[in-house]
Amino acid sequence: MKLHTYFRSSAAFRVRIALNLKGLAYDTDFVHIAKGEHRAPAYGALNPQALVPTLEDAGSLLTQSLAIIEYLEETRPQPPLLPKDPLGRARVRSLSLLIACEIHPVNNLRVLQHLKRALGQNEEQVNAWYRHWIADGLAKFEAQLQGTRGPGRFCHGDAPTMADCCLVPQVFNAQRYQCDTAPYPATMRAFAECMKIEAFDRAQPSKQPDAE
Repeated sequence: MKLHTYFRSSAAFRVRIALNLKGLAYDTDFVHIAKGEHRAPAYGALNPQALVPTLEDAGSLLTQSLAIIEYLEETRPQPPLLPKDPLGRARVRSLSLLIACEIHPVNNLRVLQHLKRALGQNEEQVNAWYRHWIADGLAKFEAQLQGTRGPGRFCHGDAPTMADCCLVPQVFNAQRYQCDTAPYPATMRAFAECMKIEAFDRAQPSKQPDAE
């Protein structure tokens, strides 16, 4: 198994967490997004989307972080990252998608670069954009946790799920941009529980071999 990854990629971070939680060994290929290595023809042959992560497993190529995590769940089901009951699985997927499809896309590096290069926004304006969408998204995430969470240490229950794999990278991004996370106590409690686990800590950007 090989993971094509970039230390600062939120999507790759999610998959690193999932691989670690499941105790799966993998080789790494580092794709430096900021230097444009994802647009190189050799990488495009692996992933026509020109995104990370890409997971190679048994001769097959998988793309998109949530699809990869669901694949790992189906092929290596222990420990589970999705609940057994249909409602629980739907809730975890909803939380995961809220981050992966609502918050992350508008703050992706290519969006931030477009704001600067094509629309002439300066650094502070770009950072204001970033913080606005973090606040908007985390407020909605917090509301969903507060409204339907029930008992449990993590986003859903007392064991980490795919939702936690998505949450932790998003909080790292918020902290990197000095966003105020005080308004999201349930979210930050789940984050703190996650960071007590070695699988989450080992996956963080600063601990990757390609970290700058």
